[in-house]
Amino acid sequence: MRTQPTTNSSKQEQKRFSAFNWKGWKGRWESPAAGYLFISPWLLGFLLLTLWPMIRSVYYSFTKFTLLDAPDWIGLRNYERIFTDDETFRQSLTVTLLFVVISVPLKLVTALLVAMLLNKNIKGISIYRTFIYLPSLIGSSIAVAVLWKNIFGIDGFINKFLGIFGVEGISWISSPGTALGTLIILVAWQFGSSMVIFLAGLKQIPSELYEASSVDGASKLRQFFNITLPMLSPVLLFNLVLQTIGSFQMFTQAFIITKGGPINSTYMYALYLYERAFARYDMGYASALAWILLVIIGIATALIFASSRYWVFYETEGGRKK
Repeated sequence: MRTQPTTNSSKQEQKRFSAFNWKGWKGRWESPAAGYLFISPWLLGFLLLTLWPMIRSVYYSFTKFTLLDAPDWIGLRNYERIFTDDETFRQSLTVTLLFVVISVPLKLVTALLVAMLLNKNIKGISIYRTFIYLPSLIGSSIAVAVLWKNIFGIDGFINKFLGIFGVEGISWISSPGTALGTLIILVAWQFGSSMVIFLAGLKQIPSELYEASSVDGASKLRQFFNITLPMLSPVLLFNLVLQTIGSFQMFTQAFIITKGGPINSTYMYALYLYERAFARYDMGYASALAWILLVIIGIATALIFASSRYWVFYETEGGRKK
């Protein structure tokens, strides 16, 4: 069958249709104005509520500023006082470092163990995962902090449970030797977010590796150290960085449960910063404390990344990052 020749009008219609579908839409979506328009709410929030306050905070850290008077430029005097004449700064930094060193590994180990237990194809496993993740949704709330304070109080659940076995309890949050431990346990209990990330990483490990190692006679423990940990090391690095940054900024639990006591045994750095700013209204000094904390967190993060070349393995470059 012979096809009818295409008329000039139909050719013009096809040309206009092609230009509309390709050239017109291409020009519209490649314009950066549309992208900036869509991100403008976030961009304005970032510029006005994050970047500008940070710039002002840098300026205030070199001033004497009490909210009641205009800022008075004093140069590096705030930083000199912090490092040479502030015993509370050293105390709060020591407590915070101890908290980070203990709570972060404990939380990650707990999250990894629970993730491995939940990495099973059994009936109703999604329900178990949901219930185990719930504490992380409410764990940092004030209500949970108050509940935790009651649980570890002198008449709390822990002492009543110990009383069943004839053990006389103590006020866990009022004793300098145990108060920090109660906060560490609370933070370790909030392992849900790390657990979900570990679980996602575990599902990416090929099952063939475990099958081949089982044929070679490898035990479960050897599979964990030779397969699971190396394959999961990038995820472990990600969780380690996030939890380290979050632990340095720990505030709510210490403020509600112990208020830094007893004898400053739980006096976190962020709590000291808060009291300097909003109890003593010494905003200039608090701004200097905030920037010191930022530098400390940056150094800790840099050390973690520097050490990762020795224990983090990647699929490229022969397995280990060089």
